[in-house]
Amino acid sequence: MDKESAKQRVKELRSELEYHIERYYNQDNPEISDYEYDMKMKELKNLEQQFPELATETSPTQKVGGTAKREAGKLVRHNVPMLSLQDVFSREEVDEFVEEMQKQLEEPEFVVEYKIDGLSMALRYDEGELSLALTRGDGINFGEDVTVNARVIPDVKKKLKEPVEYLEIRGEVYMTEQDFERVNTIQELNGKRLFANPRNCAAGTLRQLDSKVTKERGLSMFVFNIQQIRGMELSTHTQGYEYLKRNKIPVIDDYRVCRTKEEVWKAICDIGENRGNLGYDIDGAVVKINSLAQRELLGATSKVPRWAVAYKYPPEEKETTLLDIELSVGRTGRITPTAVFEPVRLCGTSVSRATLHNQDFIDELDIRIGDRIQVYKSGEIIPKVRKVWKDKRPDSAVPYHLPAVCPVCGAKTMREKDTADIKCTSPNCPAQLERHIINFVGRDAMDIKGFGTVYVQELVRRGYLKNVADIYTLRQYKEELIEQGIIGKEKNTEKLLTAIDKSKENDAYQLLTGFGIPNVGKAAAKAILREFRSMDALMEADSEKLQNVNDIGEISANCILDFFSKEENRRMVERMREYGVNLLSKEQPKGSKFQGMTFVVTGTLPSLGRKEASELIESQGGKVSGSVSKKTSMVLAGENAGSKLAKAAELGIRIISEQELLELLEV
Repeated sequence: MDKESAKQRVKELRSELEYHIERYYNQDNPEISDYEYDMKMKELKNLEQQFPELATETSPTQKVGGTAKREAGKLVRHNVPMLSLQDVFSREEVDEFVEEMQKQLEEPEFVVEYKIDGLSMALRYDEGELSLALTRGDGINFGEDVTVNARVIPDVKKKLKEPVEYLEIRGEVYMTEQDFERVNTIQELNGKRLFANPRNCAAGTLRQLDSKVTKERGLSMFVFNIQQIRGMELSTHTQGYEYLKRNKIPVIDDYRVCRTKEEVWKAICDIGENRGNLGYDIDGAVVKINSLAQRELLGATSKVPRWAVAYKYPPEEKETTLLDIELSVGRTGRITPTAVFEPVRLCGTSVSRATLHNQDFIDELDIRIGDRIQVYKSGEIIPKVRKVWKDKRPDSAVPYHLPAVCPVCGAKTMREKDTADIKCTSPNCPAQLERHIINFVGRDAMDIKGFGTVYVQELVRRGYLKNVADIYTLRQYKEELIEQGIIGKEKNTEKLLTAIDKSKENDAYQLLTGFGIPNVGKAAAKAILREFRSMDALMEADSEKLQNVNDIGEISANCILDFFSKEENRRMVERMREYGVNLLSKEQPKGSKFQGMTFVVTGTLPSLGRKEASELIESQGGKVSGSVSKKTSMVLAGENAGSKLAKAAELGIRIISEQELLELLEV
């Protein structure tokens, strides 16, 4: 690769990695797997080594963690940096590390142990009493004070049996598969967003402002290092583990002490083979020097200790047999095929189903019932089919085609123009109705607490709900609902009915979001109602007026016009009015200083939260977008602004600080 090509690729990788770092560390909501992230990071490191003039201090390769969040608790300065580990991905790299340590050190011992997939936390003890718990934060300077939440985690000891003058230990807060499934079941029953994986759930739970929620969800912790100790002399890592175990502090005690590269590799392989039987997630194996004196001698770079590496296992895949292809109908009528196969264990859980997306995907793989297929977990979360072993195909297997009729209601299906989607053409399809209502009562729409999927399905099945407007007639059936136990006993039924009544007061943009109009999500609905002020005005708008709203193009405008052109949808809005559902925008701009302007808020601001800054902008008629484009008027940037700042500079967009924003507002 020549220098110019390398420069362009480095720029692309940095932008992608900044985005994914933000999703992983600061939003606890990753979009790609750890493996995909690691491969991008490895490519960037290699390019920076090959072209040293392209390396910069602000590159993602030089960063340790995320940004310490002010809203999660006060910031605390690290006594000992909570560094990340150097990742390796092959036996050759592991051997190189071991050989390098053997060159530099006299007869080094290596400890090989699990790398738990969770959230790092340090605990400080003064004279044996727990005094502080903090997250990794940026890893170097500050972490977040989470002491209140840490105290309700059973594995966190408040008092040591063998106290010392001072002790700081570091571990990983995680969630067992059993607790994760329990929490997600409760989330679903309460109509709340499900967590993507145990790591995300643990991270969000530790940062909760309400310690009662933290306690209810059930977090666990393993300690993997003594960061600092005064009042006791330790010579090895394993001696430290023995001291911690005597104090009933859970440590990763299934470790191996090794002396050769062959022993180290065998220990890594043994951990890999056992990873599916642990009851919690691991994302690798750590190889570290046992002697604390030797660690001190080796020291660390600005990002990683020189005395340890983390071996990352390749994505786990299994071969199995495709037993069937099941079809489901979504809210918009889209028919989704799902592969049903003989169960296999992947990343610690039993998997027997994976989406096949659409007919084009099926044709591309040429997947047939009875085939031997290779399955994996995308992002170690979502089961997917990788390939078909056509050389193992049974003679009886035939090509699969989605049916010409809906599997739920029997109506004709139709493939949408310029898409791969095949849809049911009946607006009265029960399956569509269920999905539509689930969307309507969900968090991003009318946010009716406690209205879970199970209740929706049962109310549709029993004929109480034939339309989203029917939700507001349920109170008149209260006694029947209690008698039949559809929602539960009287207390639970009344609780849900009260939540339904309360939702009538919601802002009209939530109602518009709940209608589920294609290409009109929460942000678009907010912008539309900010412009039109009422559902009545919106229903009478033409395409030109709709397209005057920021980020509403011809396609979205046509979807809105099509929705309100249908008589049944207009009748539904009238019924909502009769039942007392609010049809007006509650948002009243305080001024118009930013009218017609679009802002992007990025990074950590000195005093304002990003949500608070966005509200200030919107209060003056401005719009806040999540991405930088040519339509962006200004970018409000704080610390660690990342790729959005770079793109704004590239496009010549004005970049302002928090202070400049406040001056513009004359606050």
